[in-house]
Amino acid sequence: MPAGKGFADLVFIPRNDKPAMIIELKWNQNVETALTQIKEKRYPKGLEKYKNQLLIVGINYDSKTKKHICHIEKYQ
Repeated sequence: MPAGKGFADLVFIPRNDKPAMIIELKWNQNVETALTQIKEKRYPKGLEKYKNQLLIVGINYDSKTKKHICHIEKYQ
């Protein structure tokens, strides 16, 4: 879904009263980098309709430890 300055990795648009989600995936980086990218590139611009119910999610996979780290925050 094009939004702001680029494309979000995944966007979930709800059918009911649920929050929408923008998900950015990273590989061997920092989960905060993913959240910063969502904000700086203004991905939420395409989901202004869900302004009060929008979650942004950053997920990072570390190939050395084989672990995922996820951070979820409500977009204001």
